[in-house]
Amino acid sequence: MVGADRMEFTGILEHARSARGTTVRVDWSREAELSGNTVLLAANGAGAKRAAAAVDASLDQFPADAILSTGFCGALSPKLSVADIVEATGVSDGVRCLPVLPVASDRTYHRGLLVSIDHVAQTAAEKRLLHDGGGFAVEMEAREVAARAAYRRVPFYCVRVVSDLASEDMANDFNAALRDDGHFDTMSILRGTLRNPLVRLPELLRLRSRCARAARVLGEFIADCRY
Repeated sequence: MVGADRMEFTGILEHARSARGTTVRVDWSREAELSGNTVLLAANGAGAKRAAAAVDASLDQFPADAILSTGFCGALSPKLSVADIVEATGVSDGVRCLPVLPVASDRTYHRGLLVSIDHVAQTAAEKRLLHDGGGFAVEMEAREVAARAAYRRVPFYCVRVVSDLASEDMANDFNAALRDDGHFDTMSILRGTLRNPLVRLPELLRLRSRCARAARVLGEFIADCRY
């Protein structure tokens, strides 16, 4: 399972057993037992390049039967709410649409095209454009996870959880704070809040609360998934 940040895996770990560290050369990883399977969780920062490196480093040490791209996403469809689960029917980078295998679950979830771009979609206007182009949700890593899985001939799945809404503009500039290592510069973001603290600081606190809730819902869904 490949994500961008370890926080995306907190809910999954609540349902896992025997979680242990690994020697996989990514920013963070754990091996654990989940629903009768041994799984490797790998987080290596935001963006396609970091995600591709995570897939290659993981497969070099872990003989996976399947790869799951997972974590947070932004809503493009106005039908989506915070903590809604999205199963990608395909992953589009604007040029190609990469195939995704379907999961099975008795829980409620949505299905639609996942748009994978190279930056955070921060405005409602950009999200509308992506939705008008057929996108259902948006994120930054899945296209290269899908591409590496295809190259390695490993079955690929993609399940995401919504952390921000289609109608929302972000006051904080997360793109300006994104470093080359795939992590957001916390101090840069906090300095930015000083320009408009009454708007930017509550947004950060709200986003953190949403992500914590979304990670719990994602963990419950993944634990019950059938592949």
